[in-house]
Parts: sequence; structure tokens; C-alpha cells
Amino acid sequence: MEGDCLSCMKYLMFLFNFFIFLGGACLLGVGIWVIVDPTGFREIVAANPLLFTGAYIMLAMGAMLFLLGFLGCCGAIRENKCLLLFFFMFILLIFLAELSAAILAFIFRENLTREFFTKELKKHYVRNNDTDVFSATWNSVMITFACCGVNGPEDFEAVPHLPHSSLEKATPEACCQRELQSREGMFVNKEACLTGIERFQNRQGCYTVILNSFETYVYLAGALAIGVLAIELFAMIFAMCLFRGIQ
Repeated sequence: MEGDCLSCMKYLMFLFNFFIFLGGACLLGVGIWVIVDPTGFREIVAANPLLFTGAYIMLAMGAMLFLLGFLGCCGAIRENKCLLLFFFMFILLIFLAELSAAILAFIFRENLTREFFTKELKKHYVRNNDTDVFSATWNSVMITFACCGVNGPEDFEAVPHLPHSSLEKATPEACCQRELQSREGMFVNKEACLTGIERFQNRQGCYTVILNSFETYVYLAGALAIGVLAIELFAMIFAMCLFRGIQ
């Protein structure tokens, strides 16, 4: 009976580590996609140091999970106590790091409100100045998602006009409608847009557009994170049980 339990534990350990292996592969894939994606995210990530760091952290975590899943599978099948102990210690560190990150994200969630982004936009945005990292990032977001400001074009009323601008309403070029939503896309009517004619502007705020675009993915990411934590917890339990059962 004891041998049957040990054999069952070994294959359950292999199964859980196989899921960790797949999770690491998925994180690696997402991280690589965010960095090399040609549709606008690469430019946004490169312009924002926080996103740039986050993308590489995702790559590192994916690689680590990928490796640990592989080691856990090998340790379970070969019944190697050293590999199992190595696996347990590192998966414990990753589990604690992920749990800490989730707690910090919950604590600082107020920094992702509409009011926070509106305040930062009005404070730091320098209209069409693409040499400024903050402005270039916002311009890329507005062009990619065909939106304007956080709430709409009215967010830019408090932003100072360019010294050489003779337009009554200096709406940023990034808010103007394009035939193709990319920097290379031709404007529908740039002059009319910049003078405030609404039908040539993207009137919807980026906060709502992005929230609607990623709402499904946010819930999916949350469910995936909970699933990964649960799998890691069970994997650690099985690793210790298998470690103690190996003679």
C-alpha cells in the first residue's frame, strides 16, 4: 500500500510540475510578445521604464518557472531527493514573491484610478513633444487605441499650448482620426481636427477604451494567477511528501 501511495504521489507531482512547466512557457511567450509586438506595445513598453522592467521581470519569472517545472518533473520521475529539495526551496521563494506582489498590487490599486491618470496627464503631458518620454507614451497609447486623453479631448484644455501654435483649440495630433490607427496612418482631416471639429477627432477617453479592451484579459490574468499559486502550493506539498517517502 505504501509503495502504491508513493507511486501515486510521484505521478501527481509530475502532473503538477508539468502544469508549472506550461505556465512558465506561457509567461515566456507573453513577455516576448509584449517586447517584440509590432502593433504599438513595443514602443509603449520601451518608452516607459516601469513597463520595460515589468516585461523583463515577466520573462525572468517565466524562465524560472519553466526551469523549475522541468526540474520538478525530473526529480519526481527519477525520485531524486536533491532535485526535489532544490525544487521545493525555489518554488517556495517564487510563491512568496508572487504573493507579495499580489498584496502590493492590492494596496496600491488606487494609483490606477481615472482621477490619478487625469491628474498625471494634465501635469506632465507636453502635447506633441515626442522627445518627452511621458508625452511620447501617451501619444502612442492614443494612436494605438484611437482614443483621446483619459476622459476625452477636454482633458487637454488645461495643458499649455505650444508657443508657435496659432490654433484656437490645440488638440494633440494623436487625438485626430486616422485611416489606419498607427503613426504611419494618414489623417482623415488633420487641420479640421486640430481646430476642434469633433467629427474628425477621437472623442472617447482612453481609460474607458483600454478598460473595455482588457477587461476580459484582466479577469483571465487574475484567474490564471490564482491557479498558478494553487498549483505551486500543491506542488510543494507533494514534493515534501515524496521527499519524505523516498528511502
